[in-house]
Amino acid sequence: MIGVRPLPFEATASYVQRLAGTYRLTLSQLLDGVGITLTGHGTLPAAELHLNHNAARRLAALARFPLPHLKHALPHLALPSDAHGTEAAAHWKRLEAEQQPVLACTLCTRHRSHDTTDTAWAHTAPQRLVCPRHHQATPDPRLAFPLHTRATPETAAAHHAHQRLLRHPRAATAWTTARAITTRWYDHQHHLTHRWHTRLTRLCAANPHLTTTHSASPALVTRDLVTYPETVALARTLAALPNQPHRDTVKALTLIAHRLGLPRLASNANDPLRVFLTHTRH
Repeated sequence: MIGVRPLPFEATASYVQRLAGTYRLTLSQLLDGVGITLTGHGTLPAAELHLNHNAARRLAALARFPLPHLKHALPHLALPSDAHGTEAAAHWKRLEAEQQPVLACTLCTRHRSHDTTDTAWAHTAPQRLVCPRHHQATPDPRLAFPLHTRATPETAAAHHAHQRLLRHPRAATAWTTARAITTRWYDHQHHLTHRWHTRLTRLCAANPHLTTTHSASPALVTRDLVTYPETVALARTLAALPNQPHRDTVKALTLIAHRLGLPRLASNANDPLRVFLTHTRH
């Protein structure tokens, strides 16, 4: 029997496909071979495979992984409400765009697949956007290949800074706010346009398929990666600011400009950062 280690937060369908590949089987052949009834049709990343409890137990036995460990690695493996006495079954379920997994680092995948494949799909989170070891990232499910990020070393540095941010009690709120602000700046070409355009140009040069094999705009599918270093810097600064009654907006804008490497932030009453600092308590 062949043991295949799951990737952190890997899509269930991705893991089953990799496991099947080590036996030179298709996904449906593998499930049928262990007595799991599969219904429906789907493909990654637009759909995910859902197993009931008994199907998950059979998969864990085949994979030679304790079921609790497999559930921890595969967040969509089995629903806790599934009845334990039912027939082992699996079904495909379509995912909304924001729920879809992205391609995992190819080198991490190959290492965990006995060199049988370099393709896996994982449900991502902002703090896992970049693989700092192998300098790869997939910021959008529409990308057919992970992006090589060695040309933008600031993204790996931002990854490490993001891990430090996670220890702050206001990390989640600060991240959500910062991402909304930098996305608005990016879409409306405010403040950091030249820096972000330069970073996008470097990413396109290092990843020619961005401009030759993709129907979506490179500026759109790379947005979260292009803005990532500044989003992390902004989130860390926002998390450390005092609550609104004790906050000086001008001083806060000066501090944030400094942290972003800007001489100043242009004064605009409708700027999302100024609106947040002026009107929002956190």
